[in-house]
Amino acid sequence: MASSIFSDCSSSTTARLLPFNKIRSGVLQFCRSVPLHSRTANPSLIRTTTQRLSTWSTVTVAMTTETRAKVIDGKSVAKQIRYEITGEISRMKDAISIVPGLAVILVGDRKDSATYVRNKKKACEAVGITSYEECLPENSTEQEVLKLISGFNDDPSVHGILIQLPLPCHMNEENILNAVSIEKDVDGFHPLNIGRLAMRGREPLFVPCTPKGCIELLHRYRIDIKGKRAVVIGRSNIVGMPAALLLQREDATVTILHSRTKNPEEITRQADIIISAAGQPNMVRGSWIKPGAVIIDVGINPVEDAKSPRGYRLVGDICYEEACKIASAVTPVPGGVGPMTIAMLLSNTLSSAKRTHNFK
Repeated sequence: MASSIFSDCSSSTTARLLPFNKIRSGVLQFCRSVPLHSRTANPSLIRTTTQRLSTWSTVTVAMTTETRAKVIDGKSVAKQIRYEITGEISRMKDAISIVPGLAVILVGDRKDSATYVRNKKKACEAVGITSYEECLPENSTEQEVLKLISGFNDDPSVHGILIQLPLPCHMNEENILNAVSIEKDVDGFHPLNIGRLAMRGREPLFVPCTPKGCIELLHRYRIDIKGKRAVVIGRSNIVGMPAALLLQREDATVTILHSRTKNPEEITRQADIIISAAGQPNMVRGSWIKPGAVIIDVGINPVEDAKSPRGYRLVGDICYEEACKIASAVTPVPGGVGPMTIAMLLSNTLSSAKRTHNFK
């Protein structure tokens, strides 16, 4: 999927016409209501019928083009999940005097990473999770990070450990992620958790937060997955690959698209469910989408916008305005999958604390 073939979403979208077979069936139904002898003997009736059919077709086409997809409101769903988590934490605290704890390790001074960590800390405080934050300078050694992880692994008040990615380039990301105890791997990145997710009959202790949030949105909006054709765009270890595994567990027939896939538009157009995590702004056009498909857009891409005070705006991988005219349901960007990621992190931390203390 070469980036050169993708362009920004145009504000003017070509209207979709009503499928010909529906117009044709409507014409036949209308004509059957007219007696056969009248159809041949009364030219004025034929003219009237034609005028009515023309008006009916125009009105129906206009109604079709105005149809908008249901917006899957991740912000609202995440709020409800946080409310549920708050109740469970309160119940656990009252029953066994245990409060879940989440440790976050940040290495370096990337502004976006610092923002993510700050947001996670606020979310923890809002639901009653105790947060432990460790910030190390950019030039820290890998050994220093591993020592911090070891300490949190042994700390009974910490039920989840999160390593904020990306790490500085001089560190081995795989070694550091593998050092997190599988019982505290609330990000779901440990190879044993991923391996269990991939195997039938095995259950991971944790599922990666973003793909877990995608599936949770489908469940909360009562969108059936079983037996559906699903396309996942992107094959990263963080989103694409685990999202495909989760869909497969839900009995969907899954295809993964990536940069070497030929005819991605043709494949995507067959999907009942699309989860896109490619990181290409407005990559998936309306022509890629099957009418009535459900769209989960994981992409968060900045594009230049002179009208915005920040000089840019955030868009997804899906051309939202075009998708809204074709899909049955779609997540917005922002406000779709993003809030669900943090909600699932809180959920995983709560689950870890419950499992550790055998609290039902």
